[in-house]
Amino acid sequence: MEYYRPIASVDPSRPAGALPLAGGWCWFSQVEVLRRDAPPEVVPVSALPAEVRERLSAPRAAFGGLRMDVPQVMGILNVTPDSFSDGGRFLAPEAALAQAQAMAEGADVLDIGGESTRPGAAEVPVAEEVERTAPVIAALRAGGMTVPISVDTRKAGVARAALAAGAGIVNDVAAMGFDPEMASVVAGSGAPVILMHSIKTPATMQDDPRYDDVLLDVYDFLKARIAAAVAAGIARERIMVDPGIGFGKTAEHNLALVRRLSLFHDLGVPVLLGVSRKRFIGNIGGEPVAERRVAGSVAVALAGVAQGAQVVRVHDVAETRQALRLWQAVNGVAG
Repeated sequence: MEYYRPIASVDPSRPAGALPLAGGWCWFSQVEVLRRDAPPEVVPVSALPAEVRERLSAPRAAFGGLRMDVPQVMGILNVTPDSFSDGGRFLAPEAALAQAQAMAEGADVLDIGGESTRPGAAEVPVAEEVERTAPVIAALRAGGMTVPISVDTRKAGVARAALAAGAGIVNDVAAMGFDPEMASVVAGSGAPVILMHSIKTPATMQDDPRYDDVLLDVYDFLKARIAAAVAAGIARERIMVDPGIGFGKTAEHNLALVRRLSLFHDLGVPVLLGVSRKRFIGNIGGEPVAERRVAGSVAVALAGVAQGAQVVRVHDVAETRQALRLWQAVNGVAG
């Protein structure tokens, strides 16, 4: 099997024959062809099969009200007592509402979660997770908030309650593989879904994770989950993928995925990158305190945007938005 990674660029000197990457702000004139049984090969776009050129360059449809031809910022709101970075800060409804309103000034979409998925985290009962998330979503909608809202959950019951309360997107860290009812809930609701790669469960995912080739293994997993979603009645246009940085991966695995993130455009759907404040950023950047990893988080998020990632998921919305505006201005990328 061959895998096609477009070599993304935003350089102003765009050569003749270059193609837009996923209909967005990057272009590419060469593709790295990857195989499990042979060294990588770089080829010009003219050497690609027509269907591959189309898959890599075709514009992505709007996703949950979000344009996919400009970078989008997803703000993280954890209404949990134990998330790795901000656990407990926004568990109280008043604090959650205030934080959501503050983030909405710079975020294009809010991602609200009621179960920590940090390494070692225990599972939260459905009723408790619903109680944490649905009232906050309902209160935001009642208060007039129009920003798209996604619910970060792997449980069908939580997704159903959140969608009824006013959420419009389901963000499933288990790619609909944890709860067998999730696919039917998403299909029946008409909501778009984000499928993330992970292995095992949060409680065990960091117990010596191993891959034959992390980049290609994650790609194959997501390709299979897209196929399962489509088979369940979810249109491809309603699917986004997330390679799951930090979920069952070492620092070396994370770096390998970020370096060649543009491979995931070969799946033909939008790509989300979530690296905010994660442990590998602290290890590489020399910062043990999660809340102080803003600069490193922004740096890696921009590296993803430079490879055409349509959405970056972050805790520090204002800082990311400012950095993104400067990056866009320097590179001549429309906002």
